[in-house]
Amino acid sequence: MENKIELYRHSLAHIMASAVLKLYPKAKFGVGPTIENGFYYDIELDSSISESDLSKIEDEMKRVISSNIEFVKNEMSIKDAIKLFTKSKQDYKAELLKDLEKKGTTKIDDAEIFDNVENATLYTTGEFIDLCRGPHIENTSEIKDVAFKLTKLAGAYWRGNEKNKMLTRIYGIAFEKQTELDEYLKLLEEAEKRDHRKIGQELDLYSFHEEAPGMPFFHAKGTIIWNKLVEFLTEKMYERNYEINKTPIILNKSLWLQSGHWDHYKNNMYFTKIDEADFAVKPMNCPGNILIYKAHQYSYRDLPLRAGEFGICHRHELSGVLSGLFRVRCFTQDDAHVFCTKEQMKDEITDLINLADEVYSQFGFSYHMELSTRPEKAMGDSELWKLAEDTLKNVLDATGKKYKLNEGDGAFYGPKIDFHLNDAIGRTWQCGTIQLDFQMPEKFNLTYEGPNNQKLQPVMIHRAILGSVERFLGILVENFAGAFPLWLSPVQVKIISVGESHIDHCKTLAKEFETSGIRTEIDDTNETVGNKIRKSSHEKVPYVLVIGDKEISSPKLSVRVRGEKDLVEIEKDEFIKNIQKKIDNKDLGL
Repeated sequence: MENKIELYRHSLAHIMASAVLKLYPKAKFGVGPTIENGFYYDIELDSSISESDLSKIEDEMKRVISSNIEFVKNEMSIKDAIKLFTKSKQDYKAELLKDLEKKGTTKIDDAEIFDNVENATLYTTGEFIDLCRGPHIENTSEIKDVAFKLTKLAGAYWRGNEKNKMLTRIYGIAFEKQTELDEYLKLLEEAEKRDHRKIGQELDLYSFHEEAPGMPFFHAKGTIIWNKLVEFLTEKMYERNYEINKTPIILNKSLWLQSGHWDHYKNNMYFTKIDEADFAVKPMNCPGNILIYKAHQYSYRDLPLRAGEFGICHRHELSGVLSGLFRVRCFTQDDAHVFCTKEQMKDEITDLINLADEVYSQFGFSYHMELSTRPEKAMGDSELWKLAEDTLKNVLDATGKKYKLNEGDGAFYGPKIDFHLNDAIGRTWQCGTIQLDFQMPEKFNLTYEGPNNQKLQPVMIHRAILGSVERFLGILVENFAGAFPLWLSPVQVKIISVGESHIDHCKTLAKEFETSGIRTEIDDTNETVGNKIRKSSHEKVPYVLVIGDKEISSPKLSVRVRGEKDLVEIEKDEFIKNIQKKIDNKDLGL
């Protein structure tokens, strides 16, 4: 365990299971790991349970804690442990042990891993016996002052396989102090208010349908924001001499075998047949852009080659983990691949970090970086991996910025730098990535002509800044709570008519604003001005104009700024000029 609170959270998962067993004697237990800020346990229950039942589980947990119960550690042979759990009808524990007996290892999602052990380690808490490596507290009295709360229920397939039984996942959070728990609960409450799924529906941005689960449908207003993000990134790429490509969504199996995705990523891919041949829907854009590179013969004078693509990708995600725009099956990656020489790669990576900094700053995000190194299942030569890892580390060190090291968490073809953004309420989101790859160029025999006409192999740098346009848009919705900066707002000005006689003047104004590049709507419905203003406020429109007799006869406009209660008067030409300037500068404020 990294620290004391992690130890407490791990122990609370066992205490929760002990409480559940007391209340539901026929419960069967899967796994119960710690997660960020808390813990969960996957359980098969023989009766229905709702979130209203969580309070009684909490009360039983408190009773267990106040009883000063010991955490008793025991070791026994794997064979005896299988007999123990089989006898007590804890089928899921027995299954994990049978895997361990047969394969020498057992692992499930984020749970503890048993690997190459002769004996099974068990912990007993009251009547509950768990298969777990530990460590744990020695006695429940150690956490009598720890603040915890059970937060929600969810469904989870056993071992993450949708062919297996759906278990009930009970989530909990825990902190050393009550004040910390209270602050976190306020954060959850604020996060719920900002839920992008709810706001997206209220603002008519996008929707989700059973006809295409995990594949968002963008409405006209959501598409405006989507396009503005793409335009913004496109401008940044053209400033850096990128070419922008488009590649097919479906590609032959042979390509995915050659790239290594068939062996390393097959479970997350979709497949089809064309003319009796096997094809796959692309989960990533890199192989397609490699084929574009291979369509040319490049010289060292042509490098670096920076190739961007807003490529539509499909990845199979389990239905239980789909979450609005954050976890989807269809998304558009703001992808790019830089082909360069070994001598150029440090400068290119430095430039990519600077690009990420420019983009995130435009939205007001601060961020931190994480360096992930070679995973257990990686392809390629270890020396090339070391060179790639050292290169990324040296570039990061040269920036002078702090970063976190994640050992063994790189892509299967190369180490990477990930960017984690901090939003308005203190949450972090992993968005951008820079991946240094020596493997793909070798697998596809990519070459360029060197100074002495020799054939040399380029280095390939994969990068995304937003991560995916859809997910980043969802993050923006929650960060701004739907009140987008002016340049991203689908409707920048709404014109409200006081009466029917004012509609023609509203239309004239709207046409002038649209000609000036300002996205404008008219509300000429037969409602009161107050209702129209409240509606525009709910829609989070940056500027609202009220047009009545006074405004028709005056050179000034009556303007209500988002978040303000009072109308202000301003000259029309000055108003247009100010808005155009804010849009051009992509200001965060109004």
